[in-house]
Amino acid sequence: MPPSSGSNGPLPLFPPGFLWGAAASAFQTEGAADTDGKGPSGWDAFAAQGRIKDGADPGRATGFHERYRDDVALLAGLGADAFRFSISWPRVIPGGGGPVNAAGLDFYDRLVDELCARGIAPAPTLYHWDTPLALEEAGGWLNRDTAARFADYASAVAGRLGDRVPMWITVNEPAEVTLLGYAVGEHAPGRRLLFGALPAAHHQLLAHGLGVQALRAAGARNIGLALSHSPVWTAGGSEADRIAAELYDTLTNWLFADPVLTGGYPDENLAALMPGPVAEDLAVISAPLDWYGVNYYHPMLVGAPTAAEPGGFAGVGLPEGLPFGLREIDSAERTDFGWPVVPDGLREMLLRLKDRFGDGLPPLHITENGCSYGGLDDQRRIAYLDSHLRALHRAVEEGVDVRGYFTWSLTDNIEWAEGAAQRFGLVHIDFETLERTPKASYAWYRETIAAQRARGSANG
Repeated sequence: MPPSSGSNGPLPLFPPGFLWGAAASAFQTEGAADTDGKGPSGWDAFAAQGRIKDGADPGRATGFHERYRDDVALLAGLGADAFRFSISWPRVIPGGGGPVNAAGLDFYDRLVDELCARGIAPAPTLYHWDTPLALEEAGGWLNRDTAARFADYASAVAGRLGDRVPMWITVNEPAEVTLLGYAVGEHAPGRRLLFGALPAAHHQLLAHGLGVQALRAAGARNIGLALSHSPVWTAGGSEADRIAAELYDTLTNWLFADPVLTGGYPDENLAALMPGPVAEDLAVISAPLDWYGVNYYHPMLVGAPTAAEPGGFAGVGLPEGLPFGLREIDSAERTDFGWPVVPDGLREMLLRLKDRFGDGLPPLHITENGCSYGGLDDQRRIAYLDSHLRALHRAVEEGVDVRGYFTWSLTDNIEWAEGAAQRFGLVHIDFETLERTPKASYAWYRETIAAQRARGSANG
């Protein structure tokens, strides 16, 4: 069976102009931590504390900073329309605020030129978790000034790259930064503030809004953001289970989507916990978007907390004091990360977004979707991608306006606190030699893109 067919025949045809891409992030791939004036990030400090489980070295990572031309060639070999990468804030402004590091911007200038020369649209993310260490030490996202410094940084990047970048992403997954970084301490900066982390949510949203203003003032166009979304299912039939699931749904989905798309927080009690001036900030946060990015991996099963919680989100054990507990979803297939494989959860989440926001929902891009599986003959990844793309197509048939899909990720990388053990890439990385070897899924995705284009052309 040819790679483009999957287990259920060829994929259904996506709409004309549908964007096919792959994604990566700076901290997870670039390495070159001390090159050309780059400053440290909060994640660099977190890694230096031994908080990456397998001891993988993000200072080396996949060597993308030196080997970016090789990876762009791999993207060209896929036939990708676009590449979603992130720009390292401390590479561009080492102190978070203050002077711009021209050598740092030069790297992204070269990367954008290389992508454009290959006919691949650059789609940079301005913030993918690597907060400059100086700002983190001053409070990070608990500090309102971090949002203002982000706007300055966005302006500097757009001023250099805006003439060639057709698609911008302000911030990535503020829910994970808030929950894992500030509430439960599993990610940088390692804070365990529980509900005291809520200001980090508000200030990331404010950074997004100020970033949109800065990008547009610099002439940038086609601006969105990338939010993680998971359907939340209720575990158990008790009222306590229902309340717990609703709270988790609010905190992880609507606490971030509602301010951006409606100009208000989903719960007045949570809004009251946000640092002011909240009303004025929400007017900035809710500036109209050109598109909206959805990162999807799996649903969440949530109920009232118990005395002994099973593993939480991404294997995180939740601390005492949270009014919800995460449960294991009964799934016949799990990734190497232990995540359940539930393709129709993507369709469900997209329909929920459409139902909740109606005409206020901009066109969508799937800005992340992928899975961790080892081996070069990664048939399980092929099955995962095939099934999720079919679920995505069903959502399109049901009226959801989806314009593109970025798989996570182009290459294996440093999977944050999990290190190099979790392999999400279409391309295998030998972390000793940094040699790149395309996997079976790379060939499948290449043939899938080619087949979509050929059928689209045949249909006129």
